[in-house]
Amino acid sequence: MELLTLKAKKIYTDGGCHGNPGPGAWAFRIVDAQGRVETEESGHETATTNNRMELTAVIRALRHVVATAESSSAESTWIVITDSQYVRQGITDWINRWRRNGWQTSAKKPVKNVELWKELDSLADRVNPQWAWVKGHAGNEHNEACDALVQVSIAEHNQA
Repeated sequence: MELLTLKAKKIYTDGGCHGNPGPGAWAFRIVDAQGRVETEESGHETATTNNRMELTAVIRALRHVVATAESSSAESTWIVITDSQYVRQGITDWINRWRRNGWQTSAKKPVKNVELWKELDSLADRVNPQWAWVKGHAGNEHNEACDALVQVSIAEHNQA
């Protein structure tokens, strides 16, 4: 494991829906280099998709980092950990082609969720995180906690 990874703060994210589309929610948890939870947040949307909520979770986490000026510290190294291959592949691979192609897919169709991808791209430029994937529902403590926050947020919204 690299030294930077040992000192990195980790951002765990998750998003989901009941139905797709349907009521959905997002959540993130920031964990310091020693594994202590620093902060966590969640929110919901009335009618959305799983992919939109996965993207929103990362966007909200990176907004938090930027707003608290934590990203400006030269010593801050960030790892975003998502259980969404859509998010990880999109931000580490597909986005480069989308930008070159004027935010169109290789099939010459508009990129879905383009406004979220553009915001994520901008935030990622500011924070410069590393990106990692973790299998969802596989016992990762922080990923499971984010999933639980998502489920609670959806349930609370459905009761309102």
